[in-house]
Amino acid sequence: MPAPPVPTFALAAAALAVLAGCAGHGGAGTTEGPTPAVSAPASPATASSMPSPSTSASPAAPSTPVAPSTPAVTGLPGAAATVVRTEVATLAIPSIGLAGLKVMPYPGTMDDGPGTRIQNTGAAASPYGEEGGVGPGEVGNFLVAAHRLSAGGPLRDLPSVSDGAVVLVTVHGTEYEYVITGTRTTSFRSQQSLAEQRAAVPGRPGEQAVQPMITISTCATPEDNAVGNRWRDANGNPEHRIDKIGVLRATRPAG
Repeated sequence: MPAPPVPTFALAAAALAVLAGCAGHGGAGTTEGPTPAVSAPASPATASSMPSPSTSASPAAPSTPVAPSTPAVTGLPGAAATVVRTEVATLAIPSIGLAGLKVMPYPGTMDDGPGTRIQNTGAAASPYGEEGGVGPGEVGNFLVAAHRLSAGGPLRDLPSVSDGAVVLVTVHGTEYEYVITGTRTTSFRSQQSLAEQRAAVPGRPGEQAVQPMITISTCATPEDNAVGNRWRDANGNPEHRIDKIGVLRATRPAG
């Protein structure tokens, strides 16, 4: 399922049994659902052009985020800088009719085995830890991944989300409003591309984050298949991911 810009960009409940017939973010050795008829895209780049926060395309400076207090992790790499995330959030993207998608936090990396099993239940997975992201509303990169074709395909229409679209994340009585500012393509065969996906500032590893950001990711299985790219990793993930990047615009009590 060119140089990127500043916004170019737990413990989950025990993982449920893997649902059959998944890929893109699916089980090992599978392919994610039927392949829709699509025209062959241009060769994907590791990052596409996104507006710089200094341009008029960027949203207004976000309001101060509200981040619930959480305990420090004691058994994970990089524990001193990481907190346990236990709250299940919900995600909505009104422009594509998506509402109430559960976002389950877990310690790990994007589209690893545990994250894939969460996605196979029809939920979205949000990794945290040494190679994961931050929580909703926190400064840094809030990572969310879900299936595009299988397990109900909650992010089937993610590629059509345009710059300026609103993303709403609700958790712990607070609603965080992000606005999409650009699109990236991530290659699972490139460690550099993966580092760019999970960077605190999406697309810019090593750069210090100064605002809350979000990366919403799903497979590019139809696009890869259309150009004959049938590569899959150990979890059945295709090579490429379509990532929508956004920045926090507002924070308010959930209503």
